[in-house]
Amino acid sequence: MIIDNMTARDGWWFFTCGNQILLIPQGHCIPHGQWNDLALNRDISEPCERFAVYQSEPCYRVELTECFDLGFGQWFELRETMSQLNAALFDLAGKAIQFALFLDTHRFCGRCSKPFERVHWELALQCEACGFRAYPRVSPSIIVLVRKGKQILLANHRRHQQDPPMFTTLAGFIEAGETAEQAVVREVYEESGIKVNNLNYFDSQPWAFPHSLMLGYFADYESGHIRLQKRELSAAHWFDVDNLPLLPPHGTIARRLIECAVDQIKQESDEL
Repeated sequence: MIIDNMTARDGWWFFTCGNQILLIPQGHCIPHGQWNDLALNRDISEPCERFAVYQSEPCYRVELTECFDLGFGQWFELRETMSQLNAALFDLAGKAIQFALFLDTHRFCGRCSKPFERVHWELALQCEACGFRAYPRVSPSIIVLVRKGKQILLANHRRHQQDPPMFTTLAGFIEAGETAEQAVVREVYEESGIKVNNLNYFDSQPWAFPHSLMLGYFADYESGHIRLQKRELSAAHWFDVDNLPLLPPHGTIARRLIECAVDQIKQESDEL
C-alpha cells in the first residue's frame, strides 16, 4: 500500500472481497481514521482508491483477493449489513463492491479485445486501440406494491426459500425500449396475472445485487385473478394489513413500500 497525502487524511475505509465487506461492530461500523491508525496485522499490497465522500471526509476502497484477518473487524455479506449500516453507508458499501465488480469483469475491450486502461479522472475504462470507453453497468428495475382496497399483493419468490417463507413486493428488470411504467404493468401481469392502473412513483434505491437501480411504485388493482409465473414465484396472495406474513428486512425499498401502504390503509380506516 502506498501511503501519500491522500491516504494520510482521516477517512472511511471500505475493505471488500467479492460480495463481502469488513465491518467493526462499534460506532458507524465502517473503519474510520488515517491509514496508520488502522493497526493492520498484515501488509496490504492491493491499491487504495478514493471513490466517494461521506460526512465531508473521503471514502477509500481496498479490494482484497481473500477475506484476510486484518486484526480487527469481521467480514459480512453485503445483504447482512442492511441491519448494521445506515442507508448512506449501505449505499456506499454497495458502490465500492460494484466498482470492484466492474473492474474485474471489464479487463478487455468488448469491441476489439485489447486490454482496457483506467481513466483516472472518472470511473471508466478506456481502450487505447479503438477508443471504446466503458462505464460501470447499472441495470434499471422496478419494484411495485399493488393495492386492492384494504389488501396488498405480496409474493414469495423462489430465491427466498426459508421457513417461515418471506413475502415481498413484485419486481423485475426494465426491458430495452420500455418505460419504467410500462415495465410495472408488464411485470405484475407476467408474474401474477393481475392487471394494474393508477401508478404512482415512490422512491428509488441503488441495489448492488449485483448492479441494479430499483425504481419503486404503488399501483392499484384493476382486474384479474392470481396466476403465478412459477418460474419466478412460489406463492402470491392478497394480505390484510392486520395479518401480514414475514416481510423483507428493514432498509429495503420493498419494506418501505409495504409499510407506507399499510400506514395509508390504516389511516383511511381510522377516518371512516
